[in-house]
Amino acid sequence: MAPINPDLKNVQEDIKNVIQDLFQVLVQVSNYDAAGRPTRDVLVQDIQTLDETLRTLHANAQVLPHPSADKPIPEPLIHYVENGRNPDIYTREFVELVRRMNQLARGKAHAFSGFRDVLAREMASALPEVRADVDRVVEATGGGGPTTTTTTPAAAGADSAAAAATATAKTAEVGGGGNTAGPEGAGGTAQGRGGGGQ
Repeated sequence: MAPINPDLKNVQEDIKNVIQDLFQVLVQVSNYDAAGRPTRDVLVQDIQTLDETLRTLHANAQVLPHPSADKPIPEPLIHYVENGRNPDIYTREFVELVRRMNQLARGKAHAFSGFRDVLAREMASALPEVRADVDRVVEATGGGGPTTTTTTPAAAGADSAAAAATATAKTAEVGGGGNTAGPEGAGGTAQGRGGGGQ
């Protein structure tokens, strides 16, 4: 724990004294007797003591360094301490919150970066006349080099799967006709053989 500034400690003591003097004035006012001379003298003395304490508090407060504007104390932290809670817990919760927010922002940045690259590639392939503008925008937004028509591994895998499906469909059409004719031919041969046997 950081050591307490002695000037700040003096101010804290002065504030306690002011509170005590105010309490003494409250007691004297509540018991004030207009006809009684001693009560009046005691009240005047307590008010003078309060005045001196306030002057001392003001003088000691002027010695304190002014809080720097670049390091303000967060208001939620002040409420946290006022409610009697540990400020270390607030710090730990704040660090965890910042970590979650950073992860979320990083995920969004990566998602937008990927979307930018995919959009640029598709625009460059669909509109070749704007390829130079697309490349300039991608480079200005922190993307890779110029967009090329080379496909990514995922796109290449999708293209090869589509090509394989097309080839399979064509093979099925060609092979399907032969297979259809085959059973009929086999059936006809079997019938012919059977007829020959009869």
